Amino acid sequence: MGDQRAEANEATTLRYDSAPERRRAILSAVGDAGFVSVTELTRRLGVSDMTVRRDLRKLAQQGSVRIVHGGVSALSQSPHSPAFTGRAEEHATGKRAIGKAVARSLSLRGTIAVDAGTTTYAVVQALPDSFRGTVVTHSIPVMQLMLSRGLGRVVGLGGELLGESQAFIGPRTVAAVAGLRVQTLLLGAAAVDDQGIYVSTDNERPTKLALMSIADRVVLLVDSSKFLASAPVHLCGWDEISAVVTDAPPPNAVLEQLPRLAEIVEVAGRD
Repeated sequence: MGDQRAEANEATTLRYDSAPERRRAILSAVGDAGFVSVTELTRRLGVSDMTVRRDLRKLAQQGSVRIVHGGVSALSQSPHSPAFTGRAEEHATGKRAIGKAVARSLSLRGTIAVDAGTTTYAVVQALPDSFRGTVVTHSIPVMQLMLSRGLGRVVGLGGELLGESQAFIGPRTVAAVAGLRVQTLLLGAAAVDDQGIYVSTDNERPTKLALMSIADRVVLLVDSSKFLASAPVHLCGWDEISAVVTDAPPPNAVLEQLPRLAEIVEVAGRD
């Protein structure tokens, strides 16, 4: 009888030995009950308390659950707009690779500005729990994630809310930037080519330019699809960009037109 119990326990442990399997099981349990304690998850999954807590931090970092005292609870609803969520799912593997590569390069006590967008958001998702720096941002998803994870200090830039990108824009946002200084701006874009960087709407441009003006370094984050995309509003030329992080080398046609690009591009490795 004891041997059968041991075999059953071993089978349970092996079943959830994979982190993705464990996290799917956690999401299923939270979805069914709304709240599950760490003790219950440890029993169900057959793993240590430390392993469960590590999985919960990862799920909270991804914005999938909320960590509360003693366990984990479901989010009442997605904090992001359907448009933002949809864009986040496009080229998600590349964005995650970019996010992890950039997060590793940032000082744990540095001062950074984070532009609106799903690729820049991926950097905040990948920040380690030990991050104690300052983040300046007009992105509501970034503010929410920083708050839920208890990371560092946030300087939020208010103004008119642009619903699709879930970010503040306009004269009040630009005015809020004045007097600030950051070491690095993580800049997003809708498209890039040999002429420079483009955004989708003209009302985004002033806020991005204001953020660029207060940064010692402007690091452009674009997944490789942006080299083939098209957008109507020219933001700036390549001389304004200090570095580029992408998930695949730029097309040869672009490199031929812009040899400097090869010097400032970092290609993030995919997991």
